[in-house]
Amino acid sequence: MALVGKKAPLFKASAVINGEEIVDNFSLEQYIGKKHVVFFFYPKDFTFVCPTELHAFQEKLAEFEKRGVAIVGCSTDTEQSHWGWLQLDKKQGGIKGITYPLVADTTKIISINFDTLLGDYDVNENGDLIATGDMIAFRGLFLIDKSGVVRHQLINDLPLGRNVDEALRMVDALQYFEEKGEVCPANWSKGKDGMKADHKGVADYLSNH
Repeated sequence: MALVGKKAPLFKASAVINGEEIVDNFSLEQYIGKKHVVFFFYPKDFTFVCPTELHAFQEKLAEFEKRGVAIVGCSTDTEQSHWGWLQLDKKQGGIKGITYPLVADTTKIISINFDTLLGDYDVNENGDLIATGDMIAFRGLFLIDKSGVVRHQLINDLPLGRNVDEALRMVDALQYFEEKGEVCPANWSKGKDGMKADHKGVADYLSNH
């Protein structure tokens, strides 16, 4: 399901913020009208690829914040699991030092609404609710603008870690468009020219590159 161009699904859930504090009713609504948001899903706490991604986002956090962007992570683990992982040093496979919020999607509803859930609920012949998959999230990433609209989404399979620099590039591209009204061609990066979204603008751009 493509969410691009649509309002990001709303939710309230428990989360760990500032690397140590568990809060109830965390919501992305707090950022509407104030900040862009990079909201990303990862499969599971205490795993192998996931901590590399979480640390990579932390290492670039100042760059995102400089652009007025909030980073928020989410998995189907509990808030207690998040908190425990946050107490474990990086050398031990932990994520100590992560300061951006980590949402606990224990009901799986957030992952379902963002269409990142691996597996489905089903009912067996006895009427029991059963899971038909791992019930964890794919590596989904959503860039949400200040009005709460999804402007970019990316979903990777479990073995494929994401490129945080590419997420930052997409932020730059969106903000360039918002500020200049010009669109961003292939391989665009911050500091390069955009082009006007008309035939003359395209022709002028191509003639100079």
